[in-house]
Amino acid sequence: MSVLELSFKARRFTESVIREMTRLCRIHDAINLAQGFPDFPAPAEVKEAARRAIADDVNQYAITWGSPSLRSALADTYARRYGMSVDPAREITVTCGSTEAMIASILAVVDPGDELVVFEPFYENYGPDAILAGATPRFVPLRPPEWTFDPAELAAAFNEKTRGIVLNTPNNPTGKVYSREELEAIADLCRKWDVVVFSDEIYEHIVYDGVEHVPIATLPGMADRTVTISALSKTYSVTGWRVGWAVACPTLTSGIRKVHDFLTVGAPAPLQEAGAAALALPETYYRELADAYRARRDLVLRGLEDIGFECTVPSGAYYILAEAKGLGVSDDVAFARRLVEEVHVGCVPGSSFFSEPDRGRSLVRFSFCKREETLREALRRLEEGLAN
Repeated sequence: MSVLELSFKARRFTESVIREMTRLCRIHDAINLAQGFPDFPAPAEVKEAARRAIADDVNQYAITWGSPSLRSALADTYARRYGMSVDPAREITVTCGSTEAMIASILAVVDPGDELVVFEPFYENYGPDAILAGATPRFVPLRPPEWTFDPAELAAAFNEKTRGIVLNTPNNPTGKVYSREELEAIADLCRKWDVVVFSDEIYEHIVYDGVEHVPIATLPGMADRTVTISALSKTYSVTGWRVGWAVACPTLTSGIRKVHDFLTVGAPAPLQEAGAAALALPETYYRELADAYRARRDLVLRGLEDIGFECTVPSGAYYILAEAKGLGVSDDVAFARRLVEEVHVGCVPGSSFFSEPDRGRSLVRFSFCKREETLREALRRLEEGLAN
């Protein structure tokens, strides 16, 4: 092997398609509906807490697994909101975003040769996560329009090699929120096969139309076999701060903390203090957050459907996975490139969310975490550009 040859693992996955679309948006001065970051301010109280922490010289390493103030605030929040009993000293690891929380958790639990169940379409990181852990992913399809899974297909994906399952609810890219009944079916299999759930719940506060977010860790027998993952990023519009966390029983946490320590050492200290302040925001903040995103969702849904896209209505998160077959699209990558280069609107080609790219060849994902005026301008460009 040449010293200039990449590892087998690194050769098995590409760079992020989502981040590549962001780079193209910058080159072509396009409205970025590809990557999920807001173009509006974070809450003033949260920003002020960060400024105050920096001014107070909270500028050195925090405790590797998280500042006491943030871990305490997280434990209180999970108890108040979901009735979860979480020990801040032994069951929380603060990480550099939910992305690190997921890979650190998988590396701490999954061995090479183990199998990892992944629902698809899936957030693009989960495939590389499995590869980096040396695991074999077993994909289970979610089918439109409700993005439901077949219980028999899910059961068939479990066996004596299964070590974990990746759950993302509310889901990126589909907007699906798993029902309690669906979660119970997943939990039954996890208990039967002694499997750990890696539950990415970063969009937990962004749900619509009376739908309830249920952490799978709250189901009977699941607290000790679930890693609950979330972050400040989406809820508080601070995607660049990179402060996330993993909540798990002491045994799993001990492994997650060791991997986290040698991956990143720790998350930004002053921003952890700001995170504690964010978690103290009143309940009205979360209601207004979901209401504002629901209005944006409805605006973009109407606009995309008027243009000719077919869309399922997301119950959570802030993405729309749109079917473009009616617009003559059979190559999602070429279509996304055309939109960013000629129409000046960025989206994500749907094939990047599937293990077999052909399953997403007529799909594209749009993010609606933008100001309404930004979204209206993007829809105007799409309408004009696709009419030609």
